[in-house]
Amino acid sequence: MMRSGFSYFFSSFPSACRSGRAWMVGAAIVIGLSMTGGCANDPTQGYSSESIFRADVATVSVPIFENNTFHRQVELDLTESIVKEIERRTPYKVTNQRRADTILTGTIRRVELDQLTRSRQTGLAEEMVLSVTVDFEWRDLRTNRLLVRRESFTSHGLFVPSGPTGEPIELGQLATVQKMARDIVDEMQSEW
Repeated sequence: MMRSGFSYFFSSFPSACRSGRAWMVGAAIVIGLSMTGGCANDPTQGYSSESIFRADVATVSVPIFENNTFHRQVELDLTESIVKEIERRTPYKVTNQRRADTILTGTIRRVELDQLTRSRQTGLAEEMVLSVTVDFEWRDLRTNRLLVRRESFTSHGLFVPSGPTGEPIELGQLATVQKMARDIVDEMQSEW
């Protein structure tokens, strides 16, 4: 006569272990192990190890963003930061437009510099915030289908131009475009 797995498992323990606390611990282990097979493969039903980026895209072209402001070098810094973020965080490879599956284009609409705080002693700005606003779109070159489009997409960077630190405006600009690049790459994720 064949016994069930549970009773066979516990019958192999000495009789002293089958009673009390040891039996309860053993039962909890068997029940816990039997429940581990319940993980879902559907990402909407639990955890998933699937990529958060589109599987149908392998390459991206990122031409230099247009700049409609008087602030120079912002378009170069932003484009370079976006390329680095794509290469670092996504499965996509950045390539030229002839070989790319998709293209990410954009236009810098505004660059604004605002004073947050002023020194009581000198009257000079202690903290400044640099804001960059862009319009961008990500398009599939194979089908000409629009994948992502955002208008008036803004990012901010803080720097301290006076006092002991004396940070240059370029530091605030770099912080802003790096944050903008991270935010744009976040927008390239698949929709759930």
